Amino acid sequence: MLYAQVHLTLPAWVHDAVDTTRLYESDADKVALAIELSRHNLESRTGGPFGAAVFNEAGRIVAAGVNVVLPQNTSLGHAETMAYMLAQQRLQRARLNRDDAGDPDGRYTLATSAQPCCQCYGATIWAGIDRLLIGARAEDVMALTEFDEGPLPADWVGELEQRGIEVVRDIHRDDARAVLRAYGEGGGQHY
Repeated sequence: MLYAQVHLTLPAWVHDAVDTTRLYESDADKVALAIELSRHNLESRTGGPFGAAVFNEAGRIVAAGVNVVLPQNTSLGHAETMAYMLAQQRLQRARLNRDDAGDPDGRYTLATSAQPCCQCYGATIWAGIDRLLIGARAEDVMALTEFDEGPLPADWVGELEQRGIEVVRDIHRDDARAVLRAYGEGGGQHY
């Protein structure tokens, strides 16, 4: 028998860790939340050391994501893709910043604890976000853990910016690196 549906869930603790009433005004506030999600995921042993969140233009959280690859047996369960899918389901559209007619409908930001890997980079192009905020760099991920982030275009930032996605890097980079370091030094256990 073939499976006919996919069911992915975030760990239960995420609901308590995210304040849905809070206004995340600054880029630093947004990335700090993504890093806190990554830290909590690691400490709770519910997945890998990555967190992400989608915000609307007012600074309200639309969806959060953490890495659930091993606990849920799917290579697609990265923090960024989880946040994108949950935001898309919440807004009931595949491109977050476009309405049903394809017209612009608000600006959306993804804040992530670490630079998107090649898979999440591709998802970022199609998700319908306008800004990408990043904590740690891919070289941090690969130096501090055993993760392979995969190939990206040489000018991946320029490619995103050509598509209308602003990229801001190194926000709370040291804090994001600390979570990755703890993961790497802890033997790389996902859960």
